Amino acid sequence: MIIYSAYYRGVVDISSEQKTKILIVDDEIMNIELLRAYLEDTYEVIAADNGNVALEIVKSQQPDIILLDVMMPDINGYQVCEKLKLDHATQFIPVIMVTALSGRNDWVMGIEAGADEFLTKPVNKLELMTRIRSLLRISNLHADLLAEKNKIDLQNRVRSVLTQIIPTLLRTLPPEQKGIVIHQMIDMVVDAILENTAPENNLAGYETVGDLCCQIINQLGANFEVDTRENNNCTIKGSICPWGKEEAKSNPILCTISRGIFSRVANMKADDLEVDVVETMGNGDECCLFEINRLD
Repeated sequence: MIIYSAYYRGVVDISSEQKTKILIVDDEIMNIELLRAYLEDTYEVIAADNGNVALEIVKSQQPDIILLDVMMPDINGYQVCEKLKLDHATQFIPVIMVTALSGRNDWVMGIEAGADEFLTKPVNKLELMTRIRSLLRISNLHADLLAEKNKIDLQNRVRSVLTQIIPTLLRTLPPEQKGIVIHQMIDMVVDAILENTAPENNLAGYETVGDLCCQIINQLGANFEVDTRENNNCTIKGSICPWGKEEAKSNPILCTISRGIFSRVANMKADDLEVDVVETMGNGDECCLFEINRLD
């Protein structure tokens, strides 16, 4: 059964919502309470008293790290760990096997199941906290690398479409359809970037519209920043083209798409803003310069 009533404090205060979440899995109540006493001042602690319930909790609550007992009825810790590591949704959650067993074969079985660390009962608090901190650092580094990979993949996909496919497509379209295609591409770029942007980077989290425009375009590999601010108006400047300097020179339409991206983002913040192009590398200038101003 799930040990919510006796062992999981279902009402969590606001500060604990920001804490790292640790799942303790053990069929012995005393073991759970001991580990909880070690951890609850620093982490949010949830618990399960058997392996099947643990697997359900992992799916529903996505803990940041799991302390997993080996010797349990029905399904033991090795089997639970193996199931977690074979599932793409849970394979990167760190698992610490907590066991009274100390033989070489036991450790080998844990490694084969995918365990990330081992602790021997009785658990030493200092050793426990040290192992947890170490695994959390590794987990955070992995998350950062994955986010960076996703960002690079997004850049490559968008650049491929806009620098290789769109210019060729536009050459074959009648003038009245070109504007429609460009507008659709702008929406695609902005929506794709926003979908891959962390929730904390919301629209309200930027000092000016220019800051948000820079955040969006820089995810395509540019280096735009707000150059000047005056009242509610601003100028944004970049010396690295999101499409590539030579590609922009060959296909000036890409600069039009950049302006369209800024206009779309600006309109997300306010509907009385206008984006003007001052300089572009696609036009042979040393940098790209855009002005964002409120309409009179």
